[in-house]
Amino acid sequence: MLCVASGAFLLSLATAEFTLDWQHSVEHTVWWERWQITDAGLAPVAARITASGAGMEPPPDAVLRDGVWEFTPTVPPQRDIWLGASGATVGGWQLCAGGQCHALPEGGDPLHLWSAPDCTQP
Repeated sequence: MLCVASGAFLLSLATAEFTLDWQHSVEHTVWWERWQITDAGLAPVAARITASGAGMEPPPDAVLRDGVWEFTPTVPPQRDIWLGASGATVGGWQLCAGGQCHALPEGGDPLHLWSAPDCTQP
């Protein structure tokens, strides 16, 4: 089960994978990631970025296809993911899983993502 929390907000999704996308607050560059839920934690398996700049540079092994940089992240599986939500972006974080997309709250507490059978806080 994928669990997402921020303050009083809690979202639980029965899924084995999900995507995250957002737009950088300064560069307005779109970043997209696909994640899988594994026994070792949440594992990034693919990423795309529409342009570079302000800390959003694609890695050296990225491939440019149809104007989008695509690459495989080298980050190991994570037990917890914390996402900043400054409220300064054009749009906040979007999480998609199982054919449904969810706009995640922004401008308050950080977003916490983890995997657990019942979404109790780790």
